[in-house]
Amino acid sequence: MKIDLTGKTAIVTGSTRGIGYAIAAGLAGAGATVVITGRKQADVDQALATLRGSIPGAQVRGVAADLSNAAGFTALQAAEPQADILVNNVGVFNLQPFAEIPDEEWTRMFEVNVMSGVRASRAYLPGMQHKNWGRIVFISSESGLAIPADMIHYGFSKTGNLAVSRGLAKSLAGTGITVNAVLPGPTLSDGVQHLVAPGADYATAEREANAFVKAHRASSIIQRVATPEEVANMVVYVCSPQASATTGAALRVDGGVVDTIG
Repeated sequence: MKIDLTGKTAIVTGSTRGIGYAIAAGLAGAGATVVITGRKQADVDQALATLRGSIPGAQVRGVAADLSNAAGFTALQAAEPQADILVNNVGVFNLQPFAEIPDEEWTRMFEVNVMSGVRASRAYLPGMQHKNWGRIVFISSESGLAIPADMIHYGFSKTGNLAVSRGLAKSLAGTGITVNAVLPGPTLSDGVQHLVAPGADYATAEREANAFVKAHRASSIIQRVATPEEVANMVVYVCSPQASATTGAALRVDGGVVDTIG
């Protein structure tokens, strides 16, 4: 299967590093014009330089905006008014006992992890409807199905992604626009590296992350963390013309952590 996204513009939120960057690279490698976003201009510039260096001829540009609030989306849409593909990836997480999570942290988790995707989808959907073609992907998590006891607020927000993506897909029945959620499991993103082995090199972080999976996500079938690229492969497929019959789905790239046949 050859995925060709030439002529399509893709916006990937929160894409200066980790899973978001891997998705941006995958889409650029398939020929899409990719818009990278991040809060800091320096991070956006660095990601663009790295991507251009790794994919010669890549059509990429960037927007620095804080997508944790509505003003950030106003700035993003002013810079990039149209998109054929939208990947709602920006998100935050942290381990915290339930009794210690204050109201403002619940609100932050909801604003960044849920409302960012709502706002972006609302902004770019009209253009997709005009063309009767589009791809919207929410990056949820296996934590949205198997709520972790050590970060309930994060699991709650990722369940929210599933509700929004399924409902939005149903609202677009009969169109050429698909909406799906992709659910990574434990993945060796920059955030996870910092969590399990702050300041360590990649090999050490990978070893510590794999040990975390075996100890705390024992149902994992692959018994290791995934790479950001393994998650990105699913996203690139879902964004392709070949995935035209896949919509309203929750697609797991969780290494089998969620113990179900469904």
